[in-house]
Amino acid sequence: MRIVLVGPPGAGKGTQAAFLAKNLSIPHISTGDLFRANISQGTELGKQAKAYMDAGNLVPDEVTIGMAKDRMSQPDAVGGFLLDGFPRNVGQAEALDEMLKGEGVQLDAVLDLEVPEDEVVKRIAGRRVCRNNSAHVFHVTYSPAKAEGVCDECGGELYQRDDDSEETVRKRLEVYHTQTEPIIDYYRSQGLVVTISALGKVTDVTARAMEALQVDKAAQA
Repeated sequence: MRIVLVGPPGAGKGTQAAFLAKNLSIPHISTGDLFRANISQGTELGKQAKAYMDAGNLVPDEVTIGMAKDRMSQPDAVGGFLLDGFPRNVGQAEALDEMLKGEGVQLDAVLDLEVPEDEVVKRIAGRRVCRNNSAHVFHVTYSPAKAEGVCDECGGELYQRDDDSEETVRKRLEVYHTQTEPIIDYYRSQGLVVTISALGKVTDVTARAMEALQVDKAAQA
């Protein structure tokens, strides 16, 4: 299957992408991984991306598209893939369509993870990270530390990252609504969108997604 995963910040896209890719036996291709791989390997696209990032500028679509095209041409992605974070806007979606058309293939589904805005803010703004080890992450509601402000693992101070503040989260949501959300309508016009609720346990959301994708796959058979 060839799937695009979309949803607002805090919808759990990364977590669901990993589970779904494993269950469907297809590679999980995320924008973050593409950038890190190309920059660490010193590819031409990686150098271009790093120059923009170091200057504090957004990486142009053509660079991101080039990285995605290269990754999707790898042997493990020939039979399918799950895209996470790409396409990020309608221009990238159109470029992806042209790219796939050139290969004689097309997307099977666009999985839209739906989460109420207030829940997104609650999920992200409630995160607390250990100053000693950023891998130690807690949540004031869903996974609180035993002692407020103290890491269970090492006793370090827990703090809220600047990009997890409510103000920043709402700004990220504005960007999502303006830039990324329009691709849902773009793909809906092609009959590709499958929307599921991303509320509840991770395993429940994965099961919901698998069921929806199987229905979609059967409908296109």
